Amino acid sequence: MTQTLPVLESVGGPPAAGQPEPAPAESPTAYADRVGAWYVSRQSTQRRKAQGLYLTSVGVAEYMAGRIEARAQRLRLLDPAAGAGVLCCAVVEALVNLAAEEAGTKPAHVEIVAHEADDGLLAPLHAVLAYLTEWARHRGLAVAVDVSGEDFLRACSVGSGANVALFGTDPPSPFDVVVANPPYFKIARDDPRAQALAEIVHGQPNIYAFFMAVAARLLRPDGKFVFITPRSFASGPYFRKFRGAFFRLIQPTEVHVFRSRRDAFRRDDVLQENVILCGVRRDRWAQAADAAQLLVTSSDGKDDMGQPGKCIVPMRRALDLSSADKVLRLPTCDADEAVVELVDAWPSNLQAFGLNISTGPVVPFRATKYICDAGEVPETHAPLLWMNHVQPLRTTWPLARHKPEYIAHEDTGALLLPNKNYVLIRRFSAKEEPRRLTAAPYLANALRTPVVGLENHLNYIHRLGGDLTEDEAWGLATLYSSRLLDRYFRTINGNTQVSATELRAMPLPAHDVLVNLGRQIKQLPDPLATLDQYVSRSLAPGLHGGTSVGFD
Repeated sequence: MTQTLPVLESVGGPPAAGQPEPAPAESPTAYADRVGAWYVSRQSTQRRKAQGLYLTSVGVAEYMAGRIEARAQRLRLLDPAAGAGVLCCAVVEALVNLAAEEAGTKPAHVEIVAHEADDGLLAPLHAVLAYLTEWARHRGLAVAVDVSGEDFLRACSVGSGANVALFGTDPPSPFDVVVANPPYFKIARDDPRAQALAEIVHGQPNIYAFFMAVAARLLRPDGKFVFITPRSFASGPYFRKFRGAFFRLIQPTEVHVFRSRRDAFRRDDVLQENVILCGVRRDRWAQAADAAQLLVTSSDGKDDMGQPGKCIVPMRRALDLSSADKVLRLPTCDADEAVVELVDAWPSNLQAFGLNISTGPVVPFRATKYICDAGEVPETHAPLLWMNHVQPLRTTWPLARHKPEYIAHEDTGALLLPNKNYVLIRRFSAKEEPRRLTAAPYLANALRTPVVGLENHLNYIHRLGGDLTEDEAWGLATLYSSRLLDRYFRTINGNTQVSATELRAMPLPAHDVLVNLGRQIKQLPDPLATLDQYVSRSLAPGLHGGTSVGFD
């Protein structure tokens, strides 16, 4: 049941000590932002991280509100993680400013349902929404608000233990719009919220995906979905089940990509690649989506969102729901789109070459008794390679730096690998690193040892029951180190982790083309200096040179 909020005292009790008052003629969004900044300044970094408390900035909130159209007299809005109310305020302000001749009928009534589980934010949120209702009333828009201090996911769940489920037999009334900046942190699989959404859980789940999944189910048909979240849901095995369930309901229409990992939540000093996902509730939309398109916009951060880059992508290329992985690919310019089209047309992959990609078996904290700062190779020890031993097209051991570089032979069993030709690929990239993929050939004749240790932050490509040739190792390492594959990889991957699953599914050119590339590159005195030119000429002559879609 909704309640109008004419004054703060009627719903939320007295304001918190020192809580800011609205300034004369201040917009509700600006007031919400000021109240949010005041609240965050009083919280420790540890508590903000534990709560996933990263409040939406005004510029981002206004951009998200601008994605919402309202053509009916009444609009029902859900914000499942309202914070200080900046998104609610931005939406109402956008509706007030809506020109009837541009967007149809301006709504006369807005009902807001806002959840906020942080007890400390409830009084500030009440103050902001009370101010919003009065501000809107003076401009001809009636706003009713229902604020809940109950955790959104728990409020949508019934039962307990193994019997917990969503909604029960009496699902809530649907919403016209859901807009949110949900918290993001990992929760345990036995958490009741994870148990209620067990059908989308794989590995250790992140709570933001649960907010997306539940909110999607609460929309009416053709209802609007606008969320700002980490990009990690778009790819990778941990979110595969989520993508299958979510995209059965939500047809994405527009995605905004922040190229900087830092800027969207700069005030909170967050390093995270974020996207704004806009969509509509259309159950089983993919069955008739052949002609559908996805608008992908991009900006460096929140300050240049007003002049975003734009790329219109055929939906069949952006999101193939018939595939096993259901990856949402986000090319942000024509050059990205051309590279995706090129690489998708390649005829092969690792499996077709008889190759596999695996993760280094040495997990340091489980192998402490074997790992050493010094040792005798090959008599008693083997080389232990970490990520820092792998640079683009170069594997260097030893480095004599901070990490132990030796691992004992005795009793290590499956921890050590035969000393064969491999392609080594870092499993993680540093924040804001120019390239996501760092690969190098590891050649057996480089080290005098029968076995070698690979630390768990490395992936390695190997031939099942056989050996990679030197030309194959060089060709694959060259391709994965190139700007061409880096550009392709960025369209499918929005985090620092380089998943073996993603590399296993990535298309590859014909085997003879790859071998020839490796044969040429390994003979150069400085392979890295001309790597991209060789890859461009060998694999993408149509994209090479001064064209608008060039990549070198």
